[in-house]
Amino acid sequence: QVQLVESGGGLVQAGGSLRLSCLPSGRTHSYAAMGWFRQAPGNEREFVAAINLRSERTSYTENAKGRFTISGAYAQNTVYLQMNSLKPEDTAVYYCAAAQILTDWNTISVPDSYGYWGRGTQVTVSS
Repeated sequence: QVQLVESGGGLVQAGGSLRLSCLPSGRTHSYAAMGWFRQAPGNEREFVAAINLRSERTSYTENAKGRFTISGAYAQNTVYLQMNSLKPEDTAVYYCAAAQILTDWNTISVPDSYGYWGRGTQVTVSS
């Protein structure tokens, strides 16, 4: 069974930084792309950032640009999210996702583009 395991969440003050990691556990596949989504209480799951693991092409939501950096390792099927200048509105559960096949980069922000998901890690930013 394929599993993605997130780590690195926690409680941080506004303006602080966190680095999230996502590593595969158990049976793994070669992933074409991996991404990060987040979900705050009462909100829908929203796209944060994604990376094509082979080309290292990246995509960010406007809110993440300039503050978050996504990186990944194709050989290890891992992805990271460096989050700087955190704001209270960044508080959410952050989920890692992976796609084995990516036919259209324009759909990279759509949750249905990903076949594998982690269970999430909580990020709480205090004001």
